[in-house]
Amino acid sequence: MFSAKVKSYAKVNLSLNICGAKDGFHLLDSVAASINIYDTVCAKKRRDGLINVYMHGLGSEDIPPHKNNAVKAGEAFVSAFGTKGADIEIYKDIPMGAGLGGSSADAAGVLNVLAKLYKITDRKKLKEIADSLGSDTGYMLQGGYARLTGRGEIVEPLHSKKILYMLLFLPGEGVSTPQCYRKYDEHPDPLRADSERLAQALSREDFQGVAENVYNALQKPACILEKEVEKALEYARSFSPPACAVTGSGSGVFALFSDEEYCRWAKSRVKGKIKTRIVHTVLPRERVGKEHRNPFVLSEEEMKAAGRAENGQDV
Repeated sequence: MFSAKVKSYAKVNLSLNICGAKDGFHLLDSVAASINIYDTVCAKKRRDGLINVYMHGLGSEDIPPHKNNAVKAGEAFVSAFGTKGADIEIYKDIPMGAGLGGSSADAAGVLNVLAKLYKITDRKKLKEIADSLGSDTGYMLQGGYARLTGRGEIVEPLHSKKILYMLLFLPGEGVSTPQCYRKYDEHPDPLRADSERLAQALSREDFQGVAENVYNALQKPACILEKEVEKALEYARSFSPPACAVTGSGSGVFALFSDEEYCRWAKSRVKGKIKTRIVHTVLPRERVGKEHRNPFVLSEEEMKAAGRAENGQDV
């Protein structure tokens, strides 16, 4: 039985501007949101300092350990805090190569689960470790609505209770993030989203204001690199949603609708043509008493449910 379990949520980029480059990295201005697709990360202590990560699902078993950010996160945690190691199991539900932040979610999930396992409360240090692993990994530690700037490591939480409903279109092929950025450099897009207006619209719970500022500078290069992304966009646009866009560097595409019923209607029309999922945004748990809880740590009830799922029981 695992001693600690956490959820680590996927994200979508509601807006993604490229504002230049510095020290070999592209500078971003993005509004991101967690959605209700998550990987479950489980851990139990070891007596030595080793980190063993076992991946399950969606072909993740084939990720080499030396290329797995979850492994790197665990090793960095042990080095930073001087703890013992852990055996870690990651059960994937976040589609890979879809621009939903799956790799970053797993790295952040490992940091969160080890912090729970070893009672580490230094969130600042955890954020530093996360930032060393990937541009949006620090954001994934907490998730929710946030504006990301710099390389993505500067995180400004956005306070909104607005729930957004989307239909995700998931082409079979992923898009290489480095190739997508290189293609953008060859064909830069002069258009810009107004992330500030989008953030303000979220704070007002103004759906139309959000929709008007959905944009992704990487959309065109993603379509050039993978024709299935353009096809997914065509499917999304065919329903005339208030907004649609690629998320991250692709290949995933989201269509934003005013409610879940519209999502179900659109999904029924493309059944069998392209893989889709109905999703909605997820808000972190609010402040509890005087302490700020990690929003993605499973409650006792959720822990029991996860344990039943491991044993093949319905939950």
